[in-house]
Amino acid sequence: MKLETPYYLINEKALLSNLRIIGGIKKASGAKCVLALKCFAAWSVFGLIRQYMDGTTSSSPYEARLGHEKFGKEVHVYSPGYKRQDIFDLRGIADKIIFNSVSQLKTFGPLAGKARLGIRINPGISYSHFDLADPARKYCRLGVPGKRLIRQALPYIDGVMFHFNCENTDFENLRASIDYIGNEYKDILKYCKWVSLGGGIYFTRKGYPVEDFCAAIRDFAGRFNTQVYLEPGESVIMQSAELVCSVLDVVRNKTNTAIVDASTEAHMLDLLIYSLDAKVNAVEGKGFRCAIAGRSCLAGDIFGSYRFKRRPRPGDIIRFKDAGGYTMVKKNWFNGLQMPAIVVKRLNGKIDIVRKFGYKDFVDNLS
Repeated sequence: MKLETPYYLINEKALLSNLRIIGGIKKASGAKCVLALKCFAAWSVFGLIRQYMDGTTSSSPYEARLGHEKFGKEVHVYSPGYKRQDIFDLRGIADKIIFNSVSQLKTFGPLAGKARLGIRINPGISYSHFDLADPARKYCRLGVPGKRLIRQALPYIDGVMFHFNCENTDFENLRASIDYIGNEYKDILKYCKWVSLGGGIYFTRKGYPVEDFCAAIRDFAGRFNTQVYLEPGESVIMQSAELVCSVLDVVRNKTNTAIVDASTEAHMLDLLIYSLDAKVNAVEGKGFRCAIAGRSCLAGDIFGSYRFKRRPRPGDIIRFKDAGGYTMVKKNWFNGLQMPAIVVKRLNGKIDIVRKFGYKDFVDNLS
């Protein structure tokens, strides 16, 4: 089947490979896993994901409603700041509401209905390659930093959340961090029925010491007699989606640049935010050197520079790999560019075009 570019292609077989690892981790560690919708919320594949995961975790009432309606199972919510109406929207659909401060917990906790309440703790340690995403950066507003304040929250909560990782592939760092949390907050954790260790742990990456990871989680849970939650996002979708686009033109200004019918600004925004290159199938060493650029008016709309076996030509297909996380949830209508369709390759090999976007979607997004 020839598909019109650009489109995001989600491969269910590759997704299933990650999910089976997650299923094994749950069984061996006793942890529960909830999908981080801030990273990936393509509900057309929730039917597969829900077979291996325990629910969703959200950052807003809209995400929580999506998790409730399209995924089912547990619905967790955390936000740096809630409005009063948010709590009314959440009660009845959220199983756990996690607050960022003691003041919001005391103000809105009584309005939360039957939802279990928790608070986010900032342990002052983290693993991140980027200051922008570091959950324990200087003066960080995310989570309660002092144990005195946390103790004030204990009468109102039955669980806590620590989010201290970002793209962490270093198990020894993770083990040391879990040990630190267990020792530093032991007098608080003994009151917790559940503890979320957040997301950002790359335990589905090839070579990750899964058995050691499970043992560390199991030991932590046993020490405090608590239910551990993990909140994977990219670990769920890792290496299972592509952004597929076509070369429109090749231009030269001292160097060669192929322009494609997609955009970093509109379709892979994290590349710009974190100054990263997109991943493509390219050759090492010798080959035709060419940058790949988007077709927006932004001068820095560059996917990266690569070597190819030959000079790219108009009509060539370029596939940006590992393009599931933080792409479809961040895509936008900058320049009014054609929004990539969402396509799923099902387990049986069928290609399913689950969503196409047109001019009406562009207009309806404005006013």
